[in-house]
Order: sequence, then C-alpha cells, then structure tokens
Amino acid sequence: MSRRLLFAVAAVLVVAGIFAMSALFIVDQTEQALVLQFGQPLRVIRDPGLQVKKPFIQNVIIYDKRLLDFEPPPEEVIASDQKRLIVDTYARYRITDPLLFYQTVASELTARARLSALVSGSLRQVIGNVTLSALLSPERAKIMRQIRDAVAGQAKPFGIDVVDVRIRRADLPPQNSEAIFARMRSERQQQAALYRGEGTQAAKTVRANADRERTVILADAQRDAQKVRGNGDAKAIEIYANAYDQDKDFFVFYRSLQAYRDALTGSNTSFVLNPNSSFFRFFGNPAGTSPPQAAPATKPGSR
Repeated sequence: MSRRLLFAVAAVLVVAGIFAMSALFIVDQTEQALVLQFGQPLRVIRDPGLQVKKPFIQNVIIYDKRLLDFEPPPEEVIASDQKRLIVDTYARYRITDPLLFYQTVASELTARARLSALVSGSLRQVIGNVTLSALLSPERAKIMRQIRDAVAGQAKPFGIDVVDVRIRRADLPPQNSEAIFARMRSERQQQAALYRGEGTQAAKTVRANADRERTVILADAQRDAQKVRGNGDAKAIEIYANAYDQDKDFFVFYRSLQAYRDALTGSNTSFVLNPNSSFFRFFGNPAGTSPPQAAPATKPGSR
C-alpha cells in the first residue's frame, strides 16, 4: 500500500508541476508580455515579476521594451540637384504598445521590414528636396530630424515609437565618385598649369626688368668710368705739359730713358741704326746734342 501511495503522490506532483509550468511565467524588467487565449489577446503585462495564466489554453508572447537598433540596407537616392547618393542609415525604436504591435506586425522581423520601407520612403522624400551641399553641411542635423519625424509619424499605428534616425554615411556611387575625382583632378591640373604659366610670365618679366636695369647700370658705369678715365688722362696730360714747360731738356731726357727701357727690353733685342741717329744722342753726350760732323776733306788740286 505504501508503494502505491508513493507512486500516486509522485504522479500528483508531476501533474502539479506540469500545471505550474504551464500556468506560471516570469516577466523580466526589460520585457513586456501579451497574454493570448486561442490566438486572441487578453491582457498586456508591463510590470516585471511572476505572473499567472490559464494552463494549456493561454500562451504568452514576450516583447522587449528596451531601445532597439535597426540598420536598413543602404539606399540610392537622388538629391534635388540631381546628384545620386548612396545613403547608409540606422534607426532606434522601442515597442510602446504590445497589443497594437501584435495586431499590426506581430513579430519584430515583420516590424523591421515595415521600418525599412518607412525609412526608405522618408529618406527619398526628404533628400529629394535638398541639395548635396546641404546634406554635407551643418543642415544635416535638421534633415535627419525631418526624416525621423516622418518615420515616427508613420510607425505610430504599429505601436512603435521611433526615437532617432541617423544618416551614417552619404557618398556618391563609385562610378560617379571616380568621374568627379577625375574632373576635380583635371580642374586642379588646369589651375596648376595656369599658376605655373602666370609664374613663368612673372619670372620672365622680373628677369627682363633685371636685365634692362643691369644694362642701364653697366652703361652708366662705363660712361662714368670713361668720364673719370678721360678726366684722369686730361689731368695727366696737364701735369706732363706743366712738367715739360718747367724743364724741357729734362723732360726730353726722361722720355728718352723711357724709350730706351721699352726698346731694349729682352735678351735678343738687336738694333741696326746709324750711330749718329738722334735715338743715341744721350749715349755719347749727356747734354743730348749731336756732335758736330767733320767737314769733308778736299782733294789736291781742288779749290
């Protein structure tokens, strides 16, 4: 009897455990729950703790009530200035109404697909009214707020509160980027060539001015040098003339000595001159007068 009683108690405990596991559930502080009965929502549980439901006929769906991140795929959009852009965004949202969320999208996977479509549509609508330069300027924060407000307004019927939508990156398509970079490179090369041409022209102008100034300076210097040289020659001639006037015989003697020095320089100098030449007049007579020549002898019988 005792063995049968033990088996009966064990069976009762197992059944009670199964009923307890089916009837009790725990809601974490980061979660919110929706209790369903035969697929129909009965109540929403937002407070954490141990909760009770009818076993076997009711089931529980748990939703996260924290701030969730969502990264839609990059979108190619066209700005108002007809520039094609690849825009990469991300959104942050939370489930505020589990019942409405279950009735409209049911699961987070479906909600992400809906959010992706909403973000894509709002992105195209807002960026289609702005230029690329505005998107790359401080106005970008205002543009992101416009996208967030548009997405948040469309997501409210799903029980979702969109907190933020951010543009992570906005770039041109690779083929457009290469074309723009090539055009920018060509423009910079043209600008550099223009600067080099202007620099070369300025260098030639400076060089021509310097050459002209150099020519003028050299001409002025040569003119002044010739004036100084002429004045010096005139002064020297004047000094020589004055000295010549003071003692003409000494001046003739001095000039003859200079002529001897200039003419007799060198070891192989030879002169063939008449000894009675005036060149040698100071050799035999310091006074420089030519000796008197003897009268020719008369022949006998002559008169």
